[in-house]
Amino acid sequence: MSDFSKQDIECVLEEAKKFKRFSKAQKNRFLEDKTIGTLFFEPSTRTRLSFSTAIQNLGGKEIGFAEAASTSTAKGESLTDTVRVVEKYCDLMVIRHPLNGSARLAAEVSCKPVINAGDGSNQHPTQTLLDVYTIQEAFGRVDGLHIGFVGDLRYGRTVHSLANALTHFKVDQHFIAPPELGLPDYFKKEITKKGLVKEHTNLEDTLPELDVLYCTRIQKERFPDPLEYEKVKDSYTITPALLGHGKKELKVMHPLPRVNEISYEVDSTPHALYFEQLANGLPIREALLTLLCNAQKEERK
Repeated sequence: MSDFSKQDIECVLEEAKKFKRFSKAQKNRFLEDKTIGTLFFEPSTRTRLSFSTAIQNLGGKEIGFAEAASTSTAKGESLTDTVRVVEKYCDLMVIRHPLNGSARLAAEVSCKPVINAGDGSNQHPTQTLLDVYTIQEAFGRVDGLHIGFVGDLRYGRTVHSLANALTHFKVDQHFIAPPELGLPDYFKKEITKKGLVKEHTNLEDTLPELDVLYCTRIQKERFPDPLEYEKVKDSYTITPALLGHGKKELKVMHPLPRVNEISYEVDSTPHALYFEQLANGLPIREALLTLLCNAQKEERK
């Protein structure tokens, strides 16, 4: 997200608003002569399917894979070689990879645009854009809100991306986690330079201050030591009773999938915003694909 200025973010959000209004018939020629490569080296449901749906809705063609085991990576092919191969067949690439910095590396070796669909525990910028869009849609603004992050703040790439993006707005950010899952020091220093950061361990005490509670699952697959995961896996569980300590207008967000950090009873309360959040992935990704392909077209003129 450090590649995005506030103006860039707002540009994507405005474009997404248009795509949310468009019918399928209105959208299906935006990418009619484009082929998009989707390279998912890591499991994904929402991100992969929303990109695939966006490509279809826009009239584009999709090539790629949903697991690295089905590619020459299994034979030892490097990421850079895979990227150099796939770019010969497409106009733009969407990549998810378990290693931090992988999308940046792909962009450096590719002559085609690259969208980062998640790189390890580092960043998930398209998720962040739909998160900001969802907040703006729910409250009519982003400025002036108190936004709390709870759960896995150390390995949660969605947290890192969104916290970075929110430094462009007048927002108080609250980070709630046990010490083992707190923000990485390097990242904390980076965002503290740009805005107000408050750290907490007690969710119940912090809840009354918040307008948005952004939850993340404890990511078992990122822990180098399984025993450390066992210590913290049930640190927080969001229930209707707990949310009773917060504001009536409090909204709960989650990038999904969830495990046990939000009880299913929350789904039927006015606080639940995560399914609307999920749906907003489609117009955001339609907007990004169109903007990038159009930018590439302009560069060729």
